[in-house]
Amino acid sequence: MNDFPSIPLLEHRPYDRIRELYLYNEPALMAAIQRGDRGEARRLINLVLVHIYSAGQERSDLLKGLLLELVVMMSRAAIEAGAPQTEVLGMNFGFVSELAGLEDDEQLCEWLKRSLERLFLKIQAQEDFTPPLLLTRALEFMRENIGRDLTRDAVARHAGISPSHFSRLMKERTGRSFTELLRQIRVDLACQLLCKTDRSLVEIAQACSFCDQSHFTRVFQGAKGMTPRQYRARMGLDKPARLEGVLPKGTSS
Repeated sequence: MNDFPSIPLLEHRPYDRIRELYLYNEPALMAAIQRGDRGEARRLINLVLVHIYSAGQERSDLLKGLLLELVVMMSRAAIEAGAPQTEVLGMNFGFVSELAGLEDDEQLCEWLKRSLERLFLKIQAQEDFTPPLLLTRALEFMRENIGRDLTRDAVARHAGISPSHFSRLMKERTGRSFTELLRQIRVDLACQLLCKTDRSLVEIAQACSFCDQSHFTRVFQGAKGMTPRQYRARMGLDKPARLEGVLPKGTSS
């Protein structure tokens, strides 16, 4: 099933409509490259090529400019996915030289597809291939939604990556499993709430998505070597009155 809307070409301005289609699909294409989804990236490239071929005589320098714009965008996505910036920028000069000498449809098609494959090779050539943007997006989502019952699959889906690949990258980048990292984020938030608010332990346990105060205390003690109450006392914040003027009751940092 085609997920894209039908965009008819205007007979007198086919180039404008092709560029409109390209801009519509650019976010999805960038996301596919950033998460290493070669198949989806190829599909989107083919979609644009089909409409380029339908432009008839408009396949001219204007469309060459569009193809170059497309490759520059793909290069930016490749850099964000971990490809070496200097090497990708160097490749771009080669792309320009190659494109200038192409004329027929088949050559243009192969050039665009070959450019995509070369960018993927640069991404995958990294010994420590970890798409920083995707992992950052996942971690931000976890921190912003820590009060919810988060699952690995839900976080991976938000980041635009398969659950198994997400687990592997998370382990490589942080040295921890998803469960371990989620627990650490909850403990970190609990530390902030213990230090900067006068919330009760029950309230903090609930805010950090621990099932109850007992579970919260057990996990916190395992991570910090002391109970939440001891931690608050050690930080000099065992007396709620001392927090007056720092943060309103029930708020976090």
